[in-house]
Amino acid sequence: GTRTAAITGAYVALADAIEWARGQGVIGKDVQVLTDSVAAVSVGVVDDEARLDLHYDDDVRAGTDMNVVMTGSGEFIEVQGTAEGAPFNRAMLDQLLDLAGAGITELTALQNQALQA
Repeated sequence: GTRTAAITGAYVALADAIEWARGQGVIGKDVQVLTDSVAAVSVGVVDDEARLDLHYDDDVRAGTDMNVVMTGSGEFIEVQGTAEGAPFNRAMLDQLLDLAGAGITELTALQNQALQA
């Protein structure tokens, strides 16, 4: 969770810094620096159930642990997962990716809110 939170927060910091630089005239107003937002979440399988953003107690018991990084438009940047117990099947992978996508959609909305403030 720490790495994924760092990625999500770093995008907000970068986007904010770019807007500051625009205001200072360092970056032209019509220069596109970023093409999309970036956010990340962790997902995992605990007791045969897909879960988003595992708390420590669940994380240490997770049979599968996965980090997913996506753009705000839903494209994958990174998918890194490990079966720490038994292997997982394609149906569970799809479930985890869907859950991660939903979480990233929520984070993208929060990032946009933070940048509008």
